[in-house]
Amino acid sequence: MQVALGEAERALQRLADARVTVAEVLAEPPCAVAEPVVSAVAGAVVHRRANGVTATVLVADYQRIMSVLESATGREGMRCRQLAAALGLQTVPAKVEGLGSKAKRLVERGES
Repeated sequence: MQVALGEAERALQRLADARVTVAEVLAEPPCAVAEPVVSAVAGAVVHRRANGVTATVLVADYQRIMSVLESATGREGMRCRQLAAALGLQTVPAKVEGLGSKAKRLVERGES
């Protein structure tokens, strides 16, 4: 009985502490919430480009594509098969088509 009473008192104290904490949080003035930081996550959507946001927020695969396209050779224009070869990928249709999809997403993002 004594053990159960001690546990009940501790639980009651935790609830009282939580109530005080909640009251303190609710009494504080709201703080300004900064825009979320967009980071590269595998499988992430390629978001629209915003001012001041560089290609470093892109997933590594997209960053590699951008680095090839920004090179001297890439600035002249490349076909997806050439881009695949420059990235060290096999130039089989599945790889080339996947690369074409990624390139289209970059264009839609505004990286063209």
